[in-house]
Amino acid sequence: MPKTPPRAWQRMLSGRRLDLLDPTPMDIEIVDIAHGLAFVARWNGQTRGDFAYSVAEHSLLVEDICARLKPDWAPRWRLAALLHDAPEYVIGDMISPVKAAVGPGYRALDDRLSAAIHLRFGLPAVLPGPVKTVIKRADKLSAWLEATQLAGFSTPEADRFFGAPDPGLIAGLSLVLRPPLAVRDAFTARHAALMGAL
Repeated sequence: MPKTPPRAWQRMLSGRRLDLLDPTPMDIEIVDIAHGLAFVARWNGQTRGDFAYSVAEHSLLVEDICARLKPDWAPRWRLAALLHDAPEYVIGDMISPVKAAVGPGYRALDDRLSAAIHLRFGLPAVLPGPVKTVIKRADKLSAWLEATQLAGFSTPEADRFFGAPDPGLIAGLSLVLRPPLAVRDAFTARHAALMGAL
C-alpha cells in the first residue's frame, strides 16, 4: 500500500487552503497575513513587556523607516516593505541562527511564499535589487531599535550586530507593545491605505 505523502497545506481562518509547496496568489488573503503576523513573536518571544513584539508590529515599523529613508518612494514599494516578512504568517519567525541550521530549504520556502504574496497584491514576484536594499536597511534599523528597547541588548552590542544607526533616521521612534488584535487591525488598515494609494 503506497504511503500517503505528508500534508503540506494549511487551512486559514479565511477558509483558504494554502499549499506551502505550491502557493498560489488566489489562496493569499490579507486578513490571514495580518492575523498570523500579529501572533508571531519576534526574538523568539524574548522581549520585555506584557505582550510579545510581533512580526506585524515589526513590519509596520520597517515600512515607517522606509518612508524616512525614501520620502518620495512609490506606494507599491512601501507596500513591499510592509509585506517583507509576510511569509512568516505561516512559517513563523526563525531567528538567524535557526535559519542557518535549517539550511537552503527555508530560503526556498520563503521565496515561494513571497512570490505568491507579491503577485496577489500587484507587486513583482521578485523585487528589484534597489528596493530590496532599502527594505534591508530599514530592517536592520528596526532590529537595532528592537534590540535596544525590547530585547535587552546594550547599545554597543546592538551596534556590533546591526550597525550603528544614523540618529536622525530613528529620532522619535519609541516602540510600544500592543495587544495582538490591535496590531492586526493596524496592519490591515495600513495595507488598505497603501493599496488605495496604488
